[in-house]
Amino acid sequence: MIPLLKAELFKLFRESKTWYAVAAVLLIEFIILIAAYFQGATILELLLDNLRQSFYFEGTLLNGNLLLYIILNSLWFNLPLILMIVSSALITEEYKNGTLKTLMLQAVSKRKLMLAKYLTSAIFTLLMLLLLMASTFLLAYGIFGSGDLVVYLGTLNFFPAEEAFKRILMAFASGTLSMLFFTTVSVTLGILLKEPAKTWIASAFFLILSSLLLKADFGLGSMERFFFAKLTNSWQRFFDYELQLQEILIDNIALTIYTFLVALGGMYLFTKQDVG
Repeated sequence: MIPLLKAELFKLFRESKTWYAVAAVLLIEFIILIAAYFQGATILELLLDNLRQSFYFEGTLLNGNLLLYIILNSLWFNLPLILMIVSSALITEEYKNGTLKTLMLQAVSKRKLMLAKYLTSAIFTLLMLLLLMASTFLLAYGIFGSGDLVVYLGTLNFFPAEEAFKRILMAFASGTLSMLFFTTVSVTLGILLKEPAKTWIASAFFLILSSLLLKADFGLGSMERFFFAKLTNSWQRFFDYELQLQEILIDNIALTIYTFLVALGGMYLFTKQDVG
C-alpha cells in the first residue's frame, strides 16, 4: 500500500497541471487582495458611515480578518473546481493513456490502487489548504494588520480581533472537509466517466448543482440540514453571532460520512470494472 501511495504522489507532483493549479489558486488570492486594497476601504466607509456615529471600532475595519473572510467566500467555488480537475486526473489520465492496463498486468490490487488514489487526492487537498491558509494569513495580516471583523449574514455581526481569528481558523478547518468531499466526488466521477473532459464537465456541474441546492428548501424541516449540499457550507456558520459548536460538529461528521461513502462507492465500482 505504501509503495502505491508513494508512486501516486510522485506522479501527481510530476504533472505540470498540478503546479498550474497551485499557481492559479495563489493568483486568485493575490487578485482578491489587490482588489480589496483599492476598493475595500471605500465600500466599508459607505456601509458603516452611520454606525460609526454610534459605535466604536478598534482599528481599521479593512483589516486582515476581513480580507481572510473575503478570500474564504471568494475561493469556495474556484478552489474546489481547481482541486476537482487535478484530483479526477489521477484516474482519468490513466484510463486515457492505458497505464491502468499495465498496472493490472502486475497483479496490483484494484482496491488498494483506488485507495491510494483517494488518499493522494486527500493529501493534495490538505496541502493546498495549508498553503492557502499560510499565504493568506501572511499576506492579509502583513499588508492590512489585524482588527475587528464585520460580517453581514442577514444582519451585521461584529467580532473582536481575537475572536475573529479563532473563528476564521475554525472556518478553514471546516471548509477543508468540504474540499475533501468535492475532490472525492471528482475521483469517483472519473471512475464512472473515464474520460478527462467528460469528468471535468461533470465535476463542474456537480459543484454548480451543489451551490444551487444550497439555497433550496425541500420542506424536510430539521432533517434538511443533513443534505450534502447544505453540509458543504457549514464553515459559514462560524460567523453567526451565536456560535453553535455542537451542531456544526455534527454537520461536519455527517459530511465526513458522505465523503467515506462516496469513496467506498468509487472503490466498489472500480473493482467491478474490466480495465483490460
